[in-house]
Amino acid sequence: MICTVNAQPKELPEGTTVEGLIELLGLAGSICAAEVDKKIVPKRERSETILKEGQSIEIVTLVGGG
Repeated sequence: MICTVNAQPKELPEGTTVEGLIELLGLAGSICAAEVDKKIVPKRERSETILKEGQSIEIVTLVGGG
Protein backbone atom coordinates (compact mmCIF):
# COMPACT_ATOMS: atom_id res chain seq x y z
CA MET A 1 0.00 0.00 0.00
CA ILE A 2 1.11 3.58 -0.56
CA CYS A 3 0.97 6.16 2.23
CA THR A 4 2.49 9.60 2.52
CA VAL A 5 5.17 9.63 5.22
CA ASN A 6 6.64 13.02 6.08
CA ALA A 7 5.40 14.44 2.75
CA GLN A 8 6.93 11.58 0.69
CA PRO A 9 5.09 8.61 -0.85
CA LYS A 10 6.18 5.36 0.78
CA GLU A 11 5.30 1.74 0.04
CA LEU A 12 4.30 -0.07 3.24
CA PRO A 13 3.25 -3.68 3.82
CA GLU A 14 -0.47 -4.22 4.44
CA GLY A 15 -1.23 -4.26 8.15
CA THR A 16 1.62 -1.93 9.13
CA THR A 17 0.97 -0.21 12.44
CA VAL A 18 2.26 3.20 13.48
CA GLU A 19 4.74 1.43 15.75
CA GLY A 20 5.84 -0.79 12.85
CA LEU A 21 6.39 2.28 10.65
CA ILE A 22 8.51 3.90 13.36
CA GLU A 23 10.61 0.72 13.45
CA LEU A 24 10.88 0.64 9.62
CA LEU A 25 12.17 4.21 9.71
CA GLY A 26 14.86 3.21 12.22
CA LEU A 27 13.41 5.40 14.96
CA ALA A 28 12.38 2.72 17.46
CA GLY A 29 14.81 3.98 20.11
CA SER A 30 14.07 7.65 19.52
CA ILE A 31 11.63 9.96 21.24
CA CYS A 32 9.12 10.91 18.57
CA ALA A 33 5.57 12.02 17.95
CA ALA A 34 3.27 10.38 15.41
CA GLU A 35 0.35 11.93 13.58
CA VAL A 36 -2.02 10.15 11.19
CA ASP A 37 -4.27 12.30 9.03
CA LYS A 38 -3.56 15.31 11.28
CA LYS A 39 -4.48 13.47 14.51
CA ILE A 40 -1.85 12.71 17.14
CA VAL A 41 -1.53 9.00 17.91
CA PRO A 42 -0.71 8.53 21.61
CA LYS A 43 2.27 6.25 22.27
CA ARG A 44 0.05 3.67 23.99
CA GLU A 45 -2.07 3.35 20.80
CA ARG A 46 0.75 3.05 18.25
CA SER A 47 0.86 -0.76 18.25
CA GLU A 48 -2.93 -0.93 17.74
CA THR A 49 -3.25 1.76 15.05
CA ILE A 50 -3.16 0.02 11.66
CA LEU A 51 -2.36 2.25 8.72
CA LYS A 52 -4.56 2.28 5.62
CA GLU A 53 -3.88 3.02 1.95
CA GLY A 54 -3.60 6.73 1.20
CA GLN A 55 -3.18 7.96 4.76
CA SER A 56 -0.83 10.81 5.57
CA ILE A 57 1.60 10.15 8.43
CA GLU A 58 3.99 12.58 10.05
CA ILE A 59 6.73 11.30 12.36
CA VAL A 60 8.58 14.04 14.22
CA THR A 61 11.68 13.42 16.33
CA LEU A 62 13.24 15.70 18.91
CA VAL A 63 16.60 17.16 17.95
CA GLY A 64 18.86 18.82 20.48
CA GLY A 65 21.46 21.41 19.83
CA GLY A 66 21.89 25.08 19.69
